[in-house]
Amino acid sequence: MTATMPEARALPAPARGGLDLRAPDAGPRFDPRVLRSRWVQVAAGDAEAEARAAEHGVDFAAAGGRVWETDAHVYLPVTATRRDGDRVVHEQVVLALSPDVVVTAQPQRHYPVFDKAIARMRRTPWLIRSSYGVAYALLYALNEAADRVVALASDLLEDMSDEIDEATRGVDARGREIGVRDMQDTITRMNRAEEIVSRAQESQLSLARAARHLRSEIADSDPVLAGLVETLVADVDGVKQHAGFEHDKVRYLQQAIMTSLDVKQAQIVKVFTIITAVFLPPTLIASFYGMNFTHMPELDRPYGFTLTVLLTLVAAVIPLAYIKRRGWLR
Repeated sequence: MTATMPEARALPAPARGGLDLRAPDAGPRFDPRVLRSRWVQVAAGDAEAEARAAEHGVDFAAAGGRVWETDAHVYLPVTATRRDGDRVVHEQVVLALSPDVVVTAQPQRHYPVFDKAIARMRRTPWLIRSSYGVAYALLYALNEAADRVVALASDLLEDMSDEIDEATRGVDARGREIGVRDMQDTITRMNRAEEIVSRAQESQLSLARAARHLRSEIADSDPVLAGLVETLVADVDGVKQHAGFEHDKVRYLQQAIMTSLDVKQAQIVKVFTIITAVFLPPTLIASFYGMNFTHMPELDRPYGFTLTVLLTLVAAVIPLAYIKRRGWLR
């Protein structure tokens, strides 16, 4: 007789801070209507969106582009840095955050950077349950955009690596000496890379400040989201450090190129100085014998011309020998 096995029961997954990330059905599915109730986008000149923001008590004009707290909202300005093809765009984005809704003042209605935020919320639908989760996704997207800008500056430097190496060596691949004019284009592009990483560092400072304010708003109300924001703060700092590294590299390469060009110019000046020193005594002798004197004894001697030429050569060799002995020809 076969014993009947009891029916296996699934054990409930333990809850972690009110949310089990291992259970895909634990949170709500992504619903655009819910997202629109949590996030109001206000583009420049969009009167309808401004009216919706006013219904929530948001006044960006009163905030004045600074971190500002009221009874209902905290205004978090961020200098957004993003790529637009090969161009880098710097724009101001302001988040007005409250427990119920987050309102963003952005340059245009469809802001490309926030596409990544929407994708993040689609992958993690429970973020749209609160305005804080939406704000986290927006700041996450702004940080990713800044990271791509820093990567662009790094690529620019990598593309110039051969030119920079030639500049530091002083000659190109064909063995031709490199001058200031040959490096003008490289120096211009390097200055652009420096400007990009400098603006990215500025962007990360405002982004880090906004992320810290968001972390303080969440506090202990949602430990899982607070952990994500903590990771975001670290990621923002990581991008800032990357930008700082690229900035230091740009400054080092700029200094190396300018030092190499200065050495090249100093060598040119040294050559002309040596030529002047060598030919100065012969020029003095030639000037002396070019004077209109009535009587010059050397003209009556059979070897007067030969002696004058030898004297001129000796006068030229003496400073040349001195310069060589001092090592100034190296």
